[in-house]
Amino acid sequence: MQFRIKNWIFTPTLVGVITLIICIPLFIKLGFWQYGKAQRQLVVQAAYQTAKTSQALDLPLHLESYEPLKYKKVAVTGHYETKYQLLLDNQVEDERAGFHVITPFKIDGSTQYVLVDRGWILGNDTHTDLPSVSTSTSKLEVVGQVWVPSTKIFTLEAKRVPNVDKSQLAAWQPVWQNMDMEQYKQSVPITIIPVVIRLDTTSTAGGFVRNWQIPTDRITTNLGYAYQWFGFAIASIAIFLYMSIKKQDNHSQ
Repeated sequence: MQFRIKNWIFTPTLVGVITLIICIPLFIKLGFWQYGKAQRQLVVQAAYQTAKTSQALDLPLHLESYEPLKYKKVAVTGHYETKYQLLLDNQVEDERAGFHVITPFKIDGSTQYVLVDRGWILGNDTHTDLPSVSTSTSKLEVVGQVWVPSTKIFTLEAKRVPNVDKSQLAAWQPVWQNMDMEQYKQSVPITIIPVVIRLDTTSTAGGFVRNWQIPTDRITTNLGYAYQWFGFAIASIAIFLYMSIKKQDNHSQ
């Protein structure tokens, strides 16, 4: 295949054309994938910012889906019960390893509970030596943002067996590697609303270190990757044209 425009000859190779056909759509698809992730993170960031100044909503107890409530600021009254409290492992604060304390909260006037992430505490030098956690059993109002834990969790932990008599469950394991809501619901004999409330930084309802992170860095990273993939697509076209177009010397005609 050869095309001529004045003294310029375009002679693409079959390998070059096939490579271009494969690479360009792939690079563009990856670029839009990273760009889409950045846009979703921007939505999360905006929700975080809005929640800081918005009025807290009453936590609804019966919804078909709690996804629309995600990142909203909510308030609920009740008291903590620590029997099925868990420590979320591998949480880092100022380069120090520790745990997030997640405590069941019994909702007033209801048989339902909601989990409250009360923030970060420092782990002990010996990781198996768990830190003590002080918890009030008095009536409190919890205010915070709704977190809907991801259902896409990779873990090496053994899954608890579902659909068993909860009275026959093994002794409670307080340290978890991931906040697996379905696993938690199957592991406890209490009725849980399938969200976690991240305790507001100004709340006095038994919180610990609460430097909830806004994913600004991740947005920048995703946008950087997106522009990188788009750049690869442009570079591929430029290289293809450079290798395929040649100027013919007039003396060779």
